[in-house]
Amino acid sequence: MEQINFAAIDIGSNAVRLLIKGIYKGETANQLKKTFIVRVPLRLGQDAFTLGRISNDKTERLLRLIAAFKQMMQVYRVISYRACATSAMRDASNGSEVVRYISEQTGINIDIIDGKEEARIVYDSHIVDILNRPGDYLYVDVGGGSTEISLIKDCKLKDSRSYNIGTVRILNNKVRKEELLKLYSDLRSLASEYPDISIIGSGGNINKIYKLSGTAKGEPLSLESLYQVSNMLQALPIKERMKQYDLKPDRADVIVPAAELFIQITRHLNCKSIWVPTIGIADGITYSLCSDYLNTHNK
Repeated sequence: MEQINFAAIDIGSNAVRLLIKGIYKGETANQLKKTFIVRVPLRLGQDAFTLGRISNDKTERLLRLIAAFKQMMQVYRVISYRACATSAMRDASNGSEVVRYISEQTGINIDIIDGKEEARIVYDSHIVDILNRPGDYLYVDVGGGSTEISLIKDCKLKDSRSYNIGTVRILNNKVRKEELLKLYSDLRSLASEYPDISIIGSGGNINKIYKLSGTAKGEPLSLESLYQVSNMLQALPIKERMKQYDLKPDRADVIVPAAELFIQITRHLNCKSIWVPTIGIADGITYSLCSDYLNTHNK
């Protein structure tokens, strides 16, 4: 029996990903299984946040990458895909021009989405169902260019906000103090209104921190463990972090500001831990594509 495959291309500020997930006939979207994944550290945010535009070199590298992704989707006989670009492409003065050029050259259409759309896509992955725990949640996605927070109450997305605060921005000193203060103020308001709120953390950095902490699978990452991992990493130069903890170069530098940001978010919400179900925007995209397919073909 041949698998029915769906693909997501996530063009982020730090890396570009291709995720392919599939089901077999008779299965549901909840049974999607990972078929193929690749992540390439293109770091578009380095250009967007310092130069204000995507350079010709990065544009050509992105073009070759998307062309390669198209080939992989053909190999896996993907029946439906969506490509989304986030913070770096939003900020770049030539972002629309870049995606139009790549679409013309490859035939792959790319949507530049805003922070609220990012949050909605992740919510579409039914992230609360994965935790299988009732309650109020704040979904926090820390990326290279932006941080999205989404309030989930009674398993429904109530509100989402996006802030121009991300790990690549932090490394390049491109985060405005006013933006940080706005985030912290919003978090304190949420903590006051929802005193029992829990945090769901998303992104490659929190996933790696979770793994380094040694927390048992299915258990939340404690604030104490988050502090320990953060201190452990900060004490080492980047090359030593790579060597001792098997970190890739593009992860070894951004993981420290990510840890600090999660610490601040946890403190301002008065939370003691973070749930880390290792799911993100690409999972949400494939879930939505699969659901749409099944709704159409099961009528």
